[in-house]
Amino acid sequence: MPHKVIIAGGGTGGHIFPAIAIANALRKADENTEILFVGAAGKMEMEKVPQAGYPIEGLEIVGFNRSNIFKNILLPFKLLKSLSKARSILKRFQPDVVVGVGGYASFPILRQAQRLGIPTLIQEQNSYAGKSNKILGRKAVKICVGYDGMDKFFPADKIVYTGNPVRSNISQSAVSKQDAMFHFGLDANKPTVFAVGGSLGARSINESLQPLLAEFVNKDIQLIWQTGKLYYETAKAAAAQYSTHVKVYDFINVMDFAYKAADVVVSRAGALAIAELCVVKKPTIFVPYPFAAEDHQTSNAMSLVNKQAALLIKDDQARTSLGTELFSLVNNKSLREQLERNIATLGNTNADVIIAGEVKKLYK
Repeated sequence: MPHKVIIAGGGTGGHIFPAIAIANALRKADENTEILFVGAAGKMEMEKVPQAGYPIEGLEIVGFNRSNIFKNILLPFKLLKSLSKARSILKRFQPDVVVGVGGYASFPILRQAQRLGIPTLIQEQNSYAGKSNKILGRKAVKICVGYDGMDKFFPADKIVYTGNPVRSNISQSAVSKQDAMFHFGLDANKPTVFAVGGSLGARSINESLQPLLAEFVNKDIQLIWQTGKLYYETAKAAAAQYSTHVKVYDFINVMDFAYKAADVVVSRAGALAIAELCVVKKPTIFVPYPFAAEDHQTSNAMSLVNKQAALLIKDDQARTSLGTELFSLVNNKSLREQLERNIATLGNTNADVIIAGEVKKLYK
């Protein structure tokens, strides 16, 4: 009988891509393993997971809306409905193990798996654990973490430090700098910045870069700018007259090319972004998203800043400070080399394999 695993969670690339990396590692270890993803209906995973070759079922679940309390009225009903559907998925699929990677959809399915006595494993990517995972952690068998000091959130005897999974097309990329520059239509002899706000874009990073576009041209610095869907048309229009130096994309599928082309990266501080940047060893300015649950992005970024492995600008200061910090870093070779050396020591290229190994230990 082939082993069966459910992987639950999603909402952003930060949850989806590590989940796919774990699924690929499980399949590589045993190609007969049956894997089913469970995500939130209407979210990004419903598109990205099938593209990676895996089946997915969607739950009608949404997160708690912090900015508009009235939008939470239907939340209890959606949660009950999701718990009911999660239970029926579990009874039908009968997994050996359920893995939760965070995001809305992981709670109902892990909660129900724990009630049915199915072993659960949590992959906590952030340095500050979210409320759902703290609750689920009480009955989880194993908790795989990407940061030290997580015993303040979880029982110490359940924690395994694994690092965060990075997509193999990034961790094992063989693309050359020359190829990467050619792909984006850039000059290989000019300094290049890659700005990325996560899979959904980042408003403050986008709004901070737009007034600087002429300065990029004046200083002869190139910019690869991933804006997210919402800001794409605005950015494209703003950059039209600077098209030799500024390349605008709503989403970049070939992230290994973008990283390879970059001398400096400006990024949000989601766990996946940090794991990737450690592996590709890039000098980075983090602009953490301040409204992430428990402000975990600031906590993630600070763990690197404290090791002199990255720089940080607060979200509300980005519009005034990003240009100065960014251009100064591009011109400061010794600081770039120091950040590169220090971030390289934190990279982990086989977290997916280690986590897959922990999952296999829980098979019936």
